[in-house]
Order: sequence, then C-alpha cells, then structure tokens
Amino acid sequence: GKKMIQDLVKFTDDPAVRHRIVFLPNYDIAMARTLFPGCDVWLNNPLRPLEACGTSGMKAAINGSLNLSVLDGWWDEMYDGENGWAIPTANNDASPTERDDIEAAALYELLETQVAPRFYGSTVSADAGAAGPSQSGPETIPTHWVSMIKHTLAHLGPAVSADRMLQDYVNTLYRPAAESGRRAVAGSFKEAKELAAWTTKVRNAWPQLIVEHVDSIGVSEEPQIGDILQVNAYIALHTLTPDDVSVEVAYGRAEESDELEDITVAELSSFEDLGNGRHLFTGSILINRSGSFGYTVRVFPKHPSLASKAELGLIANA
Repeated sequence: GKKMIQDLVKFTDDPAVRHRIVFLPNYDIAMARTLFPGCDVWLNNPLRPLEACGTSGMKAAINGSLNLSVLDGWWDEMYDGENGWAIPTANNDASPTERDDIEAAALYELLETQVAPRFYGSTVSADAGAAGPSQSGPETIPTHWVSMIKHTLAHLGPAVSADRMLQDYVNTLYRPAAESGRRAVAGSFKEAKELAAWTTKVRNAWPQLIVEHVDSIGVSEEPQIGDILQVNAYIALHTLTPDDVSVEVAYGRAEESDELEDITVAELSSFEDLGNGRHLFTGSILINRSGSFGYTVRVFPKHPSLASKAELGLIANA
C-alpha cells in the first residue's frame, strides 16, 4: 500500500499533470469535513469483489456528491442510475492485465461521454442577480446534474445514515431476537424443546424428500408479457407434512447455461394430498419481462421458530 502511494505521488510530480492533481496526506476526520462538501464526484474503483464497505462514498452522498464507482459493496446495493455512475467490470475469466485495461477504458469512457458533459453541458442560463448582488451576467446551471444531486440527497442520503442503520438493527435483529429469546424460555423452554424435536424429525426425513415433477399450464408456445403461468409441483414429502415445508418457484431471465438471473421468488400453496406422502403444490406467476424466461422449484424446511428458511442448511431442488 505504501509503495502504491509512493508511485502515485511520483506520478503527480510530473510537470505534465501536477497542475491537475492535489495529493492530500494524513487524511483524517478534520480533513474530511472540508473535503467532502467541496467534492462534485467521488471516484472509487476497487477490484471487485474486494471492496471493504465503502463508507467514504456514503459520506460523499450525504454531502451531495455523485458517486462514480465499481458495483461492489454498498454501491452494488444502492446505485439506481440517477445517483451517480457505475463503472463496468471485467468478468472473472479476465487476467489482471486484461481486467485493468477493460475497467480503465470503461472509466475513461464514462468520464468523457457522461460525467463531464453532464457537468459542463446540458445547461440553461439563469439570471445571476437572483444568486446575489456581487454577481453580474448570466450564470450557467447544469440542470441534470443538480437534479441528480437533489435525488441523491433525498433518496441515498437517508439510506446510508447511521439513523437508518440503527433502526434496521433494532427492528430486524435486536427486537426479534429478544422476542424469540423470551418465547424460547417460556413454559420451561417449551418452544425450544418443540423446535429441537421438529428439527430432528426434519433432518431424518429430508433425504427422502423429492421434487418428483414440475409442470406449468396457462400460456401458449410463445408466451407474452402479461400472461399468467400456473406452476404445479409434485413433491414426495414421505413422513413430513405440507406445514413442515415451504415450496417456492424461482423465476427470471434464463441464460444459455440454464442459470437464472434477476430472480423473483413466489411461494406455492399446498393444493392436494395425492396419498402415500405425495402432495401437489401450485401457484401462479406473472410473466412481466420480454426475452428468455425460466423457472425452477425448490423446497425449504418451514417452522415459525426458525430465524430464516436457510437456518438448517437444507434444500431440495427440482
């Protein structure tokens, strides 16, 4: 890391570029208080997926800066197309040299064709008199840029605040954990004992659980957007009951490798007991996108005392 900084400082000493670069050593909170409010674009280009978290970009957003970053860490979750820019990344098969070339070219193209034109161009003239008596003549305002700043402050700022973070921890983790703990110890640990017995039953029965068959009805050979697809899944539960499981259909864009992307999940309902431990689960999904479409069915254990459907590490796929 120190060697990289030394190389960067040496590069900034080049007379051809040093008038365009400022290197600020000993970065700390005091410097950040001055740096962030004066920054228009916050550039962050880590090697995906090595981003630690990206809190500097969050602080920039709260100060109205527009982020220009690789889709990694927090930016992968919160980039929405109007709060900054996403730097395209090379696929995992690229060598380090190829990756650097691809991502550098993508960054420069973004700067040249989107960031700079939006900052300097697409403008309207405003009467400078409204800005204060010390100014004269027309003032050029990049309206799209300003709208992006407003959008960032309104939507991204609250999303990365410590207040939002703390509320999420309290409401989705701490409070449910406290309530679950109180339930578990009530009645001489009645619920905990029931969950332990149920877990043993499910683990013993899970190897025999099979998704026997999946079919669908309701659409033609060439489905159209807006069509309703009814999915039927025939599941051999053996000694388990429909209340012990959650049967889901996962659907989205089908790749050539048969993998699904942009996945949406919907739960299927128990429809009919077919006898001998076999059950029919069914449900409907809306085809809401064009292009290739695929779906699959999967089964998880289900119990109100589980923290999540993945807690037991059990799944059965079609």
